[in-house]
Amino acid sequence: MSWLWAIIVGLVLGLIAKAILPGKQQVPLWLTIILGMIGSLLGNWAATGLGINETKGIDWGRHLLQLAGAVLVVGVGDRLWVAVRGRNRSGGRHAA
Repeated sequence: MSWLWAIIVGLVLGLIAKAILPGKQQVPLWLTIILGMIGSLLGNWAATGLGINETKGIDWGRHLLQLAGAVLVVGVGDRLWVAVRGRNRSGGRHAA
């Protein structure tokens, strides 16, 4: 069940991160989920380091750090995806 929960959290955080980032992101949905999961782990790591990983009630600080991690990871992942896909395409459109 924990893997299912991780996938759901990765999907939600990845989609929110894509909505926050300016412009259109090129990463496919499956990669958005993975990047959202990685961002969530990064946010959890930062929350643990700051000592706010477990609080009474809703863990707003941890959730905001997870979202910030997802925005960072999805943004970097999108740039890498575009760079790799652009380099692997032959005969496609080239940026002027």
